[in-house]
Amino acid sequence: MKPYGLVIAASVCALFAACSNVNSLDPSALIQSGQLATQAATLSDADVRALTDKSCAQLDSENTIAPANSKYQKRLAKIAAQLGDNINGTPVNYKVYVTKDVNAWAMANGCVRVYSGLMDMMNDNEVRGVVGHEMGHVALGHTRKAMQVAYATSAVRSVASSAGGIAGALSGSQLGEFSEKLINAQFSQTQETAADDYSFDLQKKKNLDPSGLVTAFNKLAQMDGGKSSMLSSHPASPARAQHIQQRIASNQ
Repeated sequence: MKPYGLVIAASVCALFAACSNVNSLDPSALIQSGQLATQAATLSDADVRALTDKSCAQLDSENTIAPANSKYQKRLAKIAAQLGDNINGTPVNYKVYVTKDVNAWAMANGCVRVYSGLMDMMNDNEVRGVVGHEMGHVALGHTRKAMQVAYATSAVRSVASSAGGIAGALSGSQLGEFSEKLINAQFSQTQETAADDYSFDLQKKKNLDPSGLVTAFNKLAQMDGGKSSMLSSHPASPARAQHIQQRIASNQ
């Protein structure tokens, strides 16, 4: 019978396509990676906080953050005041990255980042709809699942020791890779639709106009695909716009 850790490692390799040939790897290394994969599937709240805190801090250090008196941050501050200052009780920290890239994301620790490229192509209602969608991924637990996938993939590749805690097990380069996986996570059709509905419901609850979601998706549909998860989502943007339009029409 194969050692338990070896079975887990082989399964993770198959799931994430991270190992080209399981049999060619050192069994002891596979056992250790299996242990880390199991650990990734049972991340504690403290682990999630530590990983997202580190990831967000690293990404902040690698990007230009719009100052508080900039037009971008002032716009986002206005939108933040409309959406609220917490996600399921977790305080939200809103910032703008000054870049031509079109993207926005949120992490489980309340870290919400909007790219100025997205703000340049969208009005405030559209940005609010997109940010509400990203917050929905956090509120509904999607980002936590994406974190488990990102960490498990890194664990399989690195076979790192977790003696210093999960966050401590990642080197600087691994943290960078992990962070990129988080902000470019691919969500399922069900998850994307649920996050869209979360944004719609949140705005209706606060007596805000949710139609910005429709026009935001229409604008995204006109763009070419790219690295951003926002530009390669499933279902496609036109279908998502139609879904929200139908909800608006039925007032539900």
